[in-house]
Amino acid sequence: MQISPSILSADFANLERELKRVANADWAHVDVMDGHFVPNLTIGLPVVEALVKVSPIPVDAHLMIEDPDRWAPMYAEAGCRSVTFHIEAARDPRSLSRALRAAGARAAMAVKPRTDFAPYADLLPELDMVLVMTVEPGFGGQSFLADQMPKVRQVREAVKRHGGEIWVQVDGGVSADTIEQCAEAGADVFVAGSAVYGAEDAAAAVDELRALVTSHTH
Repeated sequence: MQISPSILSADFANLERELKRVANADWAHVDVMDGHFVPNLTIGLPVVEALVKVSPIPVDAHLMIEDPDRWAPMYAEAGCRSVTFHIEAARDPRSLSRALRAAGARAAMAVKPRTDFAPYADLLPELDMVLVMTVEPGFGGQSFLADQMPKVRQVREAVKRHGGEIWVQVDGGVSADTIEQCAEAGADVFVAGSAVYGAEDAAAAVDELRALVTSHTH
């Protein structure tokens, strides 16, 4: 059970300090948005390269961008240990996943709330993680879509059938109130933005989220 705080809810003027506030987490989740694939514009490669250098924990880059086939491998080369592309934007997800792995990153595929997972289940052998979005991608602080839990279950069942070590990540509205239902549905990596960075003590919020899912699974 891994916690991946999203810096989308952090203080963008002090990102190094904000990363150090969550040094007890498993990953730092970095949302890259290009203003095309999603309406919002956040940060790109130069900032991510700088974050990788100062982050006390590995960087999990979530690319909400057009043309990930071209750009995503550069994030792996920049040192991101996990790189997630959106299946809705990828032209050749199989060779993209292979390029990410070849560059030393875990390859992950994200599906938006309205995207069905079933047509892409045959990509599992190429993937290290599947991200089920529990909000429409683009903005932090949105409310959790509980109607995505059947999809999380579906992904977990497909992973079980396939075998192998493939993580199931949820992102969007994950908090102390919603994290247990995500774990119950089969998620094992939890992205939390405002639930962590909105707390006075971000590290304590990470510990609390981890305790909720750990006690839940034992």
